[in-house]
Amino acid sequence: MDDSKPFSVDTVLAPVDGSDESATAVEYAVAVADRYDASVHALFVLGRGVVHGMDAGTVDEDAVAEDTRNFLEDVGTIADEADVPLSTSIDDGFSQTRKTRHPGNVVLDTADEIDADFIVLPREPVSDATAAEVEVLEKAAEYVLSYASQPVLSV
Repeated sequence: MDDSKPFSVDTVLAPVDGSDESATAVEYAVAVADRYDASVHALFVLGRGVVHGMDAGTVDEDAVAEDTRNFLEDVGTIADEADVPLSTSIDDGFSQTRKTRHPGNVVLDTADEIDADFIVLPREPVSDATAAEVEVLEKAAEYVLSYASQPVLSV
């Protein structure tokens, strides 16, 4: 007799950073959620330059808020088209006072907080992109893949 439970998913975490790659990851997250009759939680992770710029007053917080809101509206459209419930949150991927705060930790902490069963995030780039061109979550992918207790799909 097999006592194992079938694989089930109630909540899919989709960390996003406003990049095209994270928009693609959302499409995969919605597909997984649709398959398992689950919901998606989109976590917008603010990058180091944005966080430091807002702290220093060199980045317009209103512009960041507007860009973030627009991106999350697009995420909402993707979820609505598949009739998948969506929740969202925003968090700083970096801290000037806590060395242990980085995008990978933010993703894993959020996964624990929302009791995520599955994570979908952009993978590290395979191109010759410079460090400045690499998006926030692409830098965190290896960390999340290494330490997540949930299944992770890196797209």
